[in-house]
Amino acid sequence: MRNSAEQWPAPSAIMTFDEGDPDENPWVAGRPVPEVIRIEPHAPEWAARFETARAVLAAALHGGARGITHVGSTAVPGLPSKPVIDIDLTVSDPEDEDAYLPHLTALGYRLTVRERTWYHHRMLRHDAPRINLHVFGPGCPEHARHVLFRDWLRTHPDDRDRYATVKRAAGAGAADVQDYNMKKQDEIYRIYHNIFASRGWTAG
Repeated sequence: MRNSAEQWPAPSAIMTFDEGDPDENPWVAGRPVPEVIRIEPHAPEWAARFETARAVLAAALHGGARGITHVGSTAVPGLPSKPVIDIDLTVSDPEDEDAYLPHLTALGYRLTVRERTWYHHRMLRHDAPRINLHVFGPGCPEHARHVLFRDWLRTHPDDRDRYATVKRAAGAGAADVQDYNMKKQDEIYRIYHNIFASRGWTAG
């Protein structure tokens, strides 16, 4: 269920997967050192790590967070995942970095990705505990997709288990996170097709 303070875009926007400018360099301080892809069984403490991070973020941002949402595989009970908590942070304007970035860096988050042509996305990394914090603006289609995907897998065990199989296969021998994500892409789109169809959304 989404935060009541958030607004979602029209279904047509949610069904449109914007790729952004392929020539944009998203890396703030250069491409990071590749991480080892390690897929672990779902751990109940992941939810607790999110709740702790959510409370700390909310306090640090002094009301500047319009939404703080646990997304990704660690948010789906029973789904194996890399032990990295993914959080979507919704702010009024991602381009106004002065309004939120100093508060986040004070907590140990480090800005690693800035994608102005892809939903004004920022991604900050926290190392202990390991968190990827994704910053979006209000009504962002990508954030809406994250929540829809999470909620679908929470309530559709067949798709959850099939996705788990794909994740394990993708993680085996993946060169880096980008390679791992590409190997999952077809299955992710198949699940989104199921989600959109279940809501009666059609393209065109």
